[in-house]
Amino acid sequence: MGGINNSAPGLRLLRPPTVIGQFHTLFFGSVRMFFLGVLGFAVYGNEALYFSCDPDKRELNLFCYNQFRPITPQVFWALQLVTVLVPGAVFHLYAACKNIDQEEILQRPSYTVFYIISVLLRIIFEVIAFWLQSYLFSFQVHSLYMCDASALEKTFNVTKCMVPEHFEKTIFLSAMYTFTVITVVLCVAEIFELLCRRSGYLTSQ
Repeated sequence: MGGINNSAPGLRLLRPPTVIGQFHTLFFGSVRMFFLGVLGFAVYGNEALYFSCDPDKRELNLFCYNQFRPITPQVFWALQLVTVLVPGAVFHLYAACKNIDQEEILQRPSYTVFYIISVLLRIIFEVIAFWLQSYLFSFQVHSLYMCDASALEKTFNVTKCMVPEHFEKTIFLSAMYTFTVITVVLCVAEIFELLCRRSGYLTSQ
């Protein structure tokens, strides 16, 4: 029986053309997704259930929680990951359809520019996500949240709400900020590595 011909034409899985890009994709991206999927659910999974205000009424708790969390952190970070992955996914799909390999990305200026643009878009999306995260969640989760519930009922006015596991959430929040910063640094380093490798390729010709 003949073996499978790996050189047959068709779609090919393209690895990033840089060492930093491969590390980012295979290791850091996986760690980030695992951290969010497993630990994120453990820290934020039951937040709405244990979020309580004074007086402890269900409608008041729901109203204040929606004010406290316009969007849940898990949803925000999942959207961030998907958005950041889109530019690279588009490039790799294009490269797979065109059967572009790593060397061609270095050899052809159009492919190099296309790849750099995809990395720059990742940086832009990460910076926007960092700003949105700081706007929505700040940098620290406090144990008390002052909720303006006057729109719900005039007698409530401003009420105190207890935020469960606020210290764990602060640690997790700091970790997600750190992941974003590391991703941006890796993307910048990847662009420099790609330009250096292309420069070395052109010099050797």
